[in-house]
Amino acid sequence: MSGFAPCAERWCPVNAKPESRLAIGLMSGTSLDGIDAALVEISDEPFSVRTLSKLFVPYEETARSELAEIAAGRTSAEELCRAHVALGLLFAEAVEFLPLGGYALEEVNVIGCHGQTVRHLPRRASSLGREVASTLQIGSPAVLAHRTGITVVSDFRSADMAAGGQGAPLVPMFDFLLLADETTGRIALNLGGIANVTLLPPGGSPEEVIAFDTGPGNMLLDLLAREISGGGKNSDHDGEIAAGGNIIKPLLGNLLDHPFLKRNPPKSTGREEFGEELLQPLLRRGYGSADLMATLTAFTAHSISYGIERFWPLPEPPQEVITSGGGLHNGTLMRSLGERLKGFTIRPIDDFGVDADFKEAIAFAVLADRTLRGRPGNLPSATGAHRPVILGSITPGRNYSGLS
Repeated sequence: MSGFAPCAERWCPVNAKPESRLAIGLMSGTSLDGIDAALVEISDEPFSVRTLSKLFVPYEETARSELAEIAAGRTSAEELCRAHVALGLLFAEAVEFLPLGGYALEEVNVIGCHGQTVRHLPRRASSLGREVASTLQIGSPAVLAHRTGITVVSDFRSADMAAGGQGAPLVPMFDFLLLADETTGRIALNLGGIANVTLLPPGGSPEEVIAFDTGPGNMLLDLLAREISGGGKNSDHDGEIAAGGNIIKPLLGNLLDHPFLKRNPPKSTGREEFGEELLQPLLRRGYGSADLMATLTAFTAHSISYGIERFWPLPEPPQEVITSGGGLHNGTLMRSLGERLKGFTIRPIDDFGVDADFKEAIAFAVLADRTLRGRPGNLPSATGAHRPVILGSITPGRNYSGLS
């Protein structure tokens, strides 16, 4: 018998209660630096989310290297299979390390685990005689649910893709709930490995939200930092390398001709377009390291501003850009963005009670909560799906009461 019953917004679990819920979000992004974990309290009417605790667990170099090999497609099916289970254990350990601020683990309703994306292929291609779009995130939810005892929602992107969407971006639902305003036009900008924006016109409905990946965020900069340092650095800390170089203008012009930038939303991208395959030919050209870093930093800033300027839907520009993600710590990148986005007020999402470094983990905690309560998590205007869908697969933990 189904554990869902009709309610005001599509479907709700029969045991749903109006008071706040506790959820944990787990995120491992394209930068492959580690796991973000956040414990949040979620309330409705009006929507609010309060961060109770957060934790970043860096990957050991062996784990990071193995994940990088998987993401690059240089591993066997056996290695991928083992990594799927092992990463589930790492996610579980992150939950166990996460301070709970006086709560017991048994009080947490759900874990939203995005997993580690190893392939995201939203453009259709032939397989088994069929044309399909596809995505794959690893990190066993069964292992995570068994180890923690908490119900896990995972595989968030597949349901949207099955409904004809790109499977990304999914954070716009969270952006809309948190940041939409009746009078202020806002853009939510997340500077992760890939940069993405959510365009929120003033007084707009969910159907009017536009969201898409703009291109690279930290990904190319992190990859280059590792190349320059021989693996000793995982990022250009505060943009120091870029600050010491000069922009190679002909190269910047060529990069800005990348076809992804001109593609209309909905659109999403990843390591396949802005990873090693783009960087390696540039390294072979013999550019100075600092000059190449300065150019890739400028490329990142230009691609973001280009996406905003081209696709903001109203004649009147937005008033605010709300920022999040690891790119906020790159001073050179932020200065370049400031020069490109003159006239906008640039604010961190911390001003709205969400830690900028943990936004995506918090967002997937919120999406998991919506899944358990039978509420859609995608915005078709952002992903291109035919309809709103409930996201993710549910792996019951010992606390699960959705079936009776």
